[in-house]
Amino acid sequence: MSTRLTKKRWATAFGATVATLALAACSGSEQGSTSTDDPIVVGISLPLTGDFSEPGKGVQRGYQAWAKIVNEKGGLLGRPVELKILDDQSNADRVVSDYEQLIGQDQVDVVVGPFSTRLVVPAARVAEEYGMLFVEPAGAAKEVFEQGFKNLFYAAPAVANDHYNHLAEYVLGLPAGQRPTTAAYAAMDDPFAQGTAYGLKEKLEAGGIRTVVDEVYPPNTTEFSGIAAKIASSKADIVVGGSQYQDGVNLIVALQQLAYQPKLAAFSTAPTSPEFAAAIGNKTEGILAPTGYTQQAPYPSNVEFVEKYTAQFGTPPEEDEANAYTTGQVVAAAITAVGCAEQGDCQRKLVEWVRGNTVETVVGPLSWDATGKPQGAHMIQQWVKGEIQIVLPADAKETDIVYPKPAW
Repeated sequence: MSTRLTKKRWATAFGATVATLALAACSGSEQGSTSTDDPIVVGISLPLTGDFSEPGKGVQRGYQAWAKIVNEKGGLLGRPVELKILDDQSNADRVVSDYEQLIGQDQVDVVVGPFSTRLVVPAARVAEEYGMLFVEPAGAAKEVFEQGFKNLFYAAPAVANDHYNHLAEYVLGLPAGQRPTTAAYAAMDDPFAQGTAYGLKEKLEAGGIRTVVDEVYPPNTTEFSGIAAKIASSKADIVVGGSQYQDGVNLIVALQQLAYQPKLAAFSTAPTSPEFAAAIGNKTEGILAPTGYTQQAPYPSNVEFVEKYTAQFGTPPEEDEANAYTTGQVVAAAITAVGCAEQGDCQRKLVEWVRGNTVETVVGPLSWDATGKPQGAHMIQQWVKGEIQIVLPADAKETDIVYPKPAW
């Protein structure tokens, strides 16, 4: 059975607003005139409390794992890496003030992004104003790349609207007698969540699959009986949830209670969480989700990441942790290649290097277009016989996709 099913819930208390992680580096050769005792300080604002706290803490662990592994190898440019982390409380106004403090007051050397498109866009504006490189792990909605940012790069294989590309191809490629004809969509009012759901919606509608329910709900929604009733009464062949974690869980539970049985059920983010199976009563069979990461990926840095992350935290990494680690890898590659890490003209050099190069990461090789959009696609996972496995695309699958979906 996959190690993804044996994970225990990682729980930790974040009582302080500011969490600073200073990790001692192994000795490394000094480069240039900078003292090896002078750390490279990486500024980060994360939602450690509020609506996005669950994935926010995962991103924090990914950054922490990256810093620890880098420092065990002697740091960057012979200097230790130090993380300075602020809690933005899942608030867009707070994330702006956090990055203004980190860059303008604290004078950190480099910054990396928070979790959630809702926080990445305002944070990126601050970084752009200061001329800072801004590699980020979770701003995947297409609107991120329509702002005209010159310094932003998303450190994952694909943007939100392309997460379900392989699933759309599969569904539309089914024989006419098996192909679903109707679909229901419910999405959080969040650019990432809506982007994943509506990216699939656009492709399926173009292929002739009719939309019979289209609901958008506020991020703080906890009661889903009304939306579930609309979906169940529509008898849609497909249900698609543009969800984060808790909202996805609550919607699925509400649909289960109504005994609604779709032929296909896809939810972003929630099904890949280690807490998901228990949260929905272990009725997971057949549920699909896009993912940009698998612990089984053979990339050399991923093998190391999984081993050392598991030793550090006691459980294997998930996608949020991997995206943060990948963000660190991109920044580290740029700093190493350019030979500097500080505010000022160095940032321009770092941006130019990332824009013109491919970086090997735990999610594979990454490169970007002029808007900072990655040039790839997500894999599709499905819960099959009690564990979540890659089913699409064919050249990456761990098992065959199950369609129609078994009863939950």
